[in-house]
Amino acid sequence: MNAEHLLILYERVADAPDAVFHLRRFVLNLAVRGKLVEQNPEDEPVSELLKRILIAKRDLAEIDGQRKKKHLCTQMVSPPFGLPSTWSWASLGTIFQYDAGTKCDPKTLNPSTWLLELQDIEKGTGHILNRIRTGERESKSTKSRFSPGDILYGKLRPYLNKVLVADEAGCSTTEIVAIRPYLQLSSEYCALALRSPYFVEYATRLGQGTKMPRLRTKDAIVAPFPLPPLAEQYRIVEKVDELTALCCQLGEMRTAREKIRDRLTKATLTRISTPGTNVALFRTHARFAIDALPALTARADQINDLHQTILNLAVRGKLVEQNPEDEPASELLKRIDEEKNQLTGSCRTRKSLTLPKVNPTIIPFRLPSTWQWAYFGSIVDFSAGKTPPRKEPSLWNTGDFSWVSIADINDATTLFSTKETVSTEARNNVFKRQPEPPGTMIMSFKLTIGKIAILGIPAFHNEAIISIRPYVDELKPFLFKVLPDLARGANTKKAIKGATLNRKSLSTIMIPLPPLAEQHRIVKKINELLTLCDQLAEVCRKRDNSRIQLLETLLHEALASSVNESA
Repeated sequence: MNAEHLLILYERVADAPDAVFHLRRFVLNLAVRGKLVEQNPEDEPVSELLKRILIAKRDLAEIDGQRKKKHLCTQMVSPPFGLPSTWSWASLGTIFQYDAGTKCDPKTLNPSTWLLELQDIEKGTGHILNRIRTGERESKSTKSRFSPGDILYGKLRPYLNKVLVADEAGCSTTEIVAIRPYLQLSSEYCALALRSPYFVEYATRLGQGTKMPRLRTKDAIVAPFPLPPLAEQYRIVEKVDELTALCCQLGEMRTAREKIRDRLTKATLTRISTPGTNVALFRTHARFAIDALPALTARADQINDLHQTILNLAVRGKLVEQNPEDEPASELLKRIDEEKNQLTGSCRTRKSLTLPKVNPTIIPFRLPSTWQWAYFGSIVDFSAGKTPPRKEPSLWNTGDFSWVSIADINDATTLFSTKETVSTEARNNVFKRQPEPPGTMIMSFKLTIGKIAILGIPAFHNEAIISIRPYVDELKPFLFKVLPDLARGANTKKAIKGATLNRKSLSTIMIPLPPLAEQHRIVKKINELLTLCDQLAEVCRKRDNSRIQLLETLLHEALASSVNESA
């Protein structure tokens, strides 16, 4: 494998997701199989290298006493693939001192000592993200000393593939193991072998622990390690560095290409959603967007931008044409006020905040002449829920009434089940009312703002969710579509766990209100376009899957070809 071959391969798989990542793994795969550089019959045979390693290992055991004797004989597990005749498989414990670092109390360390934690290592590359000294990082747990040239292996969550070569002495968390060759080898080759796909798969498969899996010492020391002659180790590292640098260049080219695509997509969408665009120009931009977006839209986040643009057009009166025969929104607001007054007079709704008329000088953008701006609190009645005390078991999970948390809301759908329930006692003593009936619109307004759903079952909900009851029920479909984005753009306040709205900021969300007949047309058009978005997302998903399958097939064929050529 050389740079020319890699470029040819990249041209065939460039459009696959994470193509560069897979190519880098492919290079490592070739490296540890002896397929990256040619073998040289003049190299010292690996059998002689192993003899010298075993001598060095016994000498160290005699000096170090009984502590290392238990690792003198390490039975290797079955190797995963064949190697060139000049190479040899050997157990990790045969070649290396595993966990060679000496333990120490961080209080005894010099403030200038390098103190390495797992978060300082970039996964998959071995790059150091942060080099922090003991004096800059507070730590109370036991540390492990390492020396220059040690291979530092992150045994916690081994699928993260955090391996590097120490370029200076330091200390690390005990989740990072110092692996030290008994005899001087190419530390960079040893590190890349531990980062290669076969070893990551081995360590991940044997990692113990559900949430925090880690590779145990007894599994590490029997792991098979592909050992080439020493001279070939250095040739492999040089070739891997060359091809990895090329992969980085290809990755930068792809990133630059994606940025251009993003800019074109955003510019196209901006053209059709800019306020004040005249009708003729808008239609020209819209036609261009319809023609160009299938080519420009290649990722899910770009489809999300398209989704956002559709909603933006909807609330600006640009998604469907206005009909002068529609009853204007000013008449709709009169009906809303009448309904609101009747409900308030009959005590069927809680007293709402007194809201001023919308000030025309502070409106976000200009609306069609048949539309009106209105405050959210003036067109709906809404109320937050409650969470019964957790310390009282009698209130919880009796199956009497469903209780909704934000985690239960699958955005913009009808909700038919909840993870938790509350009891009749909770209804009587905490909520002091009946649950919200099916058909009620609910929306989160804290932490995760704007998750919305329709209740398909009677349910209570927590205090981060509001029930929304439009004074005119026909408003519900339009609000269901446009309210989440309007809420996310409202005047939020910072809280300990994230942004939140309060009753005042919810009440003063400005709603662009079309005539009812136009609302129906808008909702219908939104549904049609979002269905197209979903179809486009499915096309992207299938296209990505096909490209991934092609990538895997091509890499498999390339690997098999390299094996046959060397046979």
